[in-house]
Amino acid sequence: MTTHDPIPARLAALKTTPTSELKAQWRDLFDSEPPPFNRRYLESRLAYRIQELAYGDLKPETVKRLEALGEQLDARAALQQLDPLWDELFPAEQARIVALLVERVGIDTEGLNVRLRVDGLVGLAREMLTATADAAA
Repeated sequence: MTTHDPIPARLAALKTTPTSELKAQWRDLFDSEPPPFNRRYLESRLAYRIQELAYGDLKPETVKRLEALGEQLDARAALQQLDPLWDELFPAEQARIVALLVERVGIDTEGLNVRLRVDGLVGLAREMLTATADAAA
């Protein structure tokens, strides 16, 4: 005997559910008032919550990996933004950024080894992305 999983149908129904009913589901599933965001946001968060309650939350290891990937992407974006600006920075600002990014530099028979600070990359990424967002606003 096969069992029918009602979750996929429930998720598909979110697309055609009236907004007032989405808000009622939010109250039931989150035990709070829905935020004043758009319908698409409500649908995506409800879909996640429905699956979370039915199948369980992400494993802690998965959450850590996703956070690390997000930090790497932020750092990569920040470094790409920094490259064309490097020559325009004052030497003191260049030194501050290098100190923020570089944990250790070593020379051995295989060449130059540079160890970067992950937290420095993330900090720089956040700083640069915030500055970019502020400039766009």
